Amino acid sequence: METHRPLARLAYRAGAFRDGSRELPSEVAVALSYNGSTHAVMMATPADLADFARGFTQTEGIATLSEIDSIEAVQTPRGIDLQIWLHADAADRQAKRRRSMAGPVGCGLCGIDSLEEAMRVARPVPPSDLRLTPAQVMQAVAALEAHQPLHDLTRAAHCAAFWTAADGIHTAREDVGRHNALDKLIGALPADLRGQGALVLTCRTSIDMVQKACAGGFPVLIAVSAPTAAAVQMADAAGLTLIALARPDGFEVFTHPDRIMPEDAADVA
Repeated sequence: METHRPLARLAYRAGAFRDGSRELPSEVAVALSYNGSTHAVMMATPADLADFARGFTQTEGIATLSEIDSIEAVQTPRGIDLQIWLHADAADRQAKRRRSMAGPVGCGLCGIDSLEEAMRVARPVPPSDLRLTPAQVMQAVAALEAHQPLHDLTRAAHCAAFWTAADGIHTAREDVGRHNALDKLIGALPADLRGQGALVLTCRTSIDMVQKACAGGFPVLIAVSAPTAAAVQMADAAGLTLIALARPDGFEVFTHPDRIMPEDAADVA
């Protein structure tokens, strides 16, 4: 499916109206179904959907990558059904979890289960030797601009990217939803690679983004916007280095600053 398309619009600039068009991102309903039963329906950009399925399955604690048998994107008149088939043990766990949900599944979870799920403790970040200099943090933010083609066209998409000292921006994924972009990125990256670099986000850092970053195994999260207080507390408890308000000329470190080393220390190392 198309990820963007031009739509007519009337623009008011310099005191006058002008006809024209603007490229806007596509947004479709994407159902995530496990072994034939729908778990959640998300509004998403219809691209990199297999990555989305893998990442969502991991970050929501549904199953590991090795427990996924197959993924198929089925086009329907109302949207896309991502049919994800799990090994027997994972399917049983998912079925029990689904039966425990109160209310409809369109939002994923409802009632008291939603509160418990929203505030679940973040998975501790795996040990990592990753250390970044201030210059590298700013390089990662500056490099992000060249990896957002959908945003460049539409000005309406988020990006999640993975940066390493060796490769710069190694992988990037975009979506109209910030959570979807992160899930797609996690689904695209091998698990053993994530501890070797930093996660870079174009969006604010809320508690749910910290949960997903920790579930993905990233030791450092760099965001261009400010975090929430709850996100900082969760990142601190999970061992995640949270850097926010990052620009090509500066940033603020909120948790675990030990992963940021002075430039002169890098020269010695």
